[in-house]
Amino acid sequence: MRRLFAGLAAGTFLLATAACGSSDDSGSSGGSSSSGGVTTVKLGLIPIVDVAPVYLGVQKGFYEKHGLKLSITTAQGGAAIVPGVVSSQFQFGFSNMTSLMVAQSNSVPVQAVSNGIASTGVQGKDFGAITVKKGSTLESAKDLEGKKVAINTLKNINETAVRESVRKAGGDPDKVNFVELAFDQMPAALDNGQIDAAMVVEPALATVKSQGGVEIASPLVDVAPNLTVAMYFTSTQYAQQHPDVVKKFQEATAESLAYADSHPDEVRAVVTTYTKIPASVLDQVTLPKWPAEANRSSIEALEKLGEQDGLFKATPDLDKLLP
Repeated sequence: MRRLFAGLAAGTFLLATAACGSSDDSGSSGGSSSSGGVTTVKLGLIPIVDVAPVYLGVQKGFYEKHGLKLSITTAQGGAAIVPGVVSSQFQFGFSNMTSLMVAQSNSVPVQAVSNGIASTGVQGKDFGAITVKKGSTLESAKDLEGKKVAINTLKNINETAVRESVRKAGGDPDKVNFVELAFDQMPAALDNGQIDAAMVVEPALATVKSQGGVEIASPLVDVAPNLTVAMYFTSTQYAQQHPDVVKKFQEATAESLAYADSHPDEVRAVVTTYTKIPASVLDQVTLPKWPAEANRSSIEALEKLGEQDGLFKATPDLDKLLP
């Protein structure tokens, strides 16, 4: 299992505690703790616009209302969060769907519990995009052959999506040189010429554009219309042992998603509390969708692409993975 976790968390991931909710350490096992009718749970997130609803939910008291206090830790990608949840370092986590399917195909006991985020479904107006620096000669995804393209973690949804964009543009995705880089490091790396292109999501996408960067493809849109990109999850063991806590998390998160979807200005404001984006760039941020339910057909399309790219040891069982 240790070897499997190392594979899931390929690369070096530094976890940093973010100030949100309680920083209480409830024991080396990472188990949730209860005090005065409130349960403290540890949640692993990625510092991107996707998770803004959770931070808003904490601000607005939605989690507290449902008897939960969140202790949030951030990581570079979902592939790093999966082993943290399964090993009880976190009770809940946020991960892209490909990483969750890869985990399940490797017999890692994970269970999605709440919807996370969806693509806007609009080419050129999505929250994620392949970008190049100002003046680049690269004009389409086909031009990425032989080029150095940054993604946040290898073998995850962004690699699958970029590969699909390259295919649709008539190129060979096997000729793309993927490199691993944190989202917040991509704008500078692109501007300095360390990479040829970057698959960025907000707020890094807005930062790239503020530097004069150009968008050449919308990979998440290329995968499927209204793609369910990521979900919140727990371990199957925790779900079985603490169904009451899982239900509270589901209810509070659903309330948070709905609030975020209808309060875009507050979403933009809260993003500045946990990312490095300058306030001056906020207006350029393209917000995703936060629907109440996952789009299963889009996840099935993502699954087929993952199988095509050889990411899974066995076909993921979506009936067991999804809520």
